[in-house]
Amino acid sequence: MASLAAMLKKKGYDIYGSDENLYPPMSTFLEEQQIPVFKGFDPAHLDPAPDLIIVGNVISRGNVEIEEILDRHLPYMSLPEALRDFMIRGNRSIVVTGTHGKTTTTSLVAWIFDYAGKNPGFMIGGIPLNFGRGYQVGGGGDFILEGDEYDSAFFDKAAKFLRYMPDIGIINNIEFDHADIYKSLDDIKLAFRRFVNLIPRNGLLVVCRDNEAAVEVSGKAFCPVVTFGDSPQADWRAEQVVATATGSEFLVVRRGEKLGRTVLPLAGGHNIRNALAAMAVADHAGIKMEVILAALREFKGIKRRLEYVGEACGVELYDDFGHHPTAIKETLAAFRARFPRERIFALYEPRSATTRRNIFQKEFVGVFQDADYILVPPVNRPDKVPAGELFSCAQLAADLVQSGKQAAHLQDTAAMVAYLVEHLQTGDKVITFSNGPFDNIHKKLMDALKSKNS
Repeated sequence: MASLAAMLKKKGYDIYGSDENLYPPMSTFLEEQQIPVFKGFDPAHLDPAPDLIIVGNVISRGNVEIEEILDRHLPYMSLPEALRDFMIRGNRSIVVTGTHGKTTTTSLVAWIFDYAGKNPGFMIGGIPLNFGRGYQVGGGGDFILEGDEYDSAFFDKAAKFLRYMPDIGIINNIEFDHADIYKSLDDIKLAFRRFVNLIPRNGLLVVCRDNEAAVEVSGKAFCPVVTFGDSPQADWRAEQVVATATGSEFLVVRRGEKLGRTVLPLAGGHNIRNALAAMAVADHAGIKMEVILAALREFKGIKRRLEYVGEACGVELYDDFGHHPTAIKETLAAFRARFPRERIFALYEPRSATTRRNIFQKEFVGVFQDADYILVPPVNRPDKVPAGELFSCAQLAADLVQSGKQAAHLQDTAAMVAYLVEHLQTGDKVITFSNGPFDNIHKKLMDALKSKNS
């Protein structure tokens, strides 16, 4: 929402907002953009009446400003509708979707287009380090979006990506997620089928050949379909892959044609697939292959995607946004390939609407095979979970121990820090997995390690 506000201000609109809780870095960002924000909600914020209100999807009926908006028939729309009407319309819309890899792939597409001089607009859920921000108004005729399957607003329960008028679509993968919105994988596949049905005949759909559900939903596309992945049947593939100290090096192959080698400063096969998807889109847009390969070499990554946080007393700390079991497993595999001999401590916080539930209780036992120690705190906000559906952190730790791992369920961040200070040795690596701030555990751990060794 803040990124959209900044883009609208840059386009000349007067913008202000309301929010219940406002804190850095978002509060600092809005201050820098000179966008005033009321703390809390009050009908008085709507006087004089604004020309348009954009409603975020965390706002629901009962909110005093929403009730005032409805009572007075003030004009309003959802964030996806605002993106469509103010940013996408009049541009070629490139929408990146999938259960995993959306932020990285969208960032790669945006960077390749920008590196090629196309000046794209974009809206990304993370912060690509090449740009230092997750948005750009652009002006080159392309708008690139991270297409979320989550719902749009209290008055619009359709997936956000159905509002983005896609000309080019990417489907990285489809798995069950968002248990608070979708009841089954079939429900999610239906949303993706509707997305595919929006792409015009002269557009393009780029699909991961390795993911059965993604291939399934693309079966009735009216536009050309291009595939990528590890499968021998994929149109875009990576061969002769070599893991490097900072990422991967590989040969790019398009339908059997060898296009050249590149270095990707991202680790793991999942990131290679993300890059292949981005390359397929850039190639379709007419960007020369030598430019694409050069852009990949200059990519700097994304905050909170296997991000190096810092070092204390010979221990390195990393942070990752991963929360779904597949994403964590793939990230840990990449992390292990990068550090084959070091001890890896994985800290996992069940925090998303899906992982707070016990849907993946059994699946998570096999997720941490590339970690040596696994620490799990209590479920974040357990009161948000329906009765009988709460994920058991104690059970996960017990199952991991039974499988031969060193694992512990600890009651809070302080206990986790104490455990780590006792067990960590020089050369160890610590990686956290959470889609939230994880109670600022990185700073707490670094401070504790420095204090112990001072």
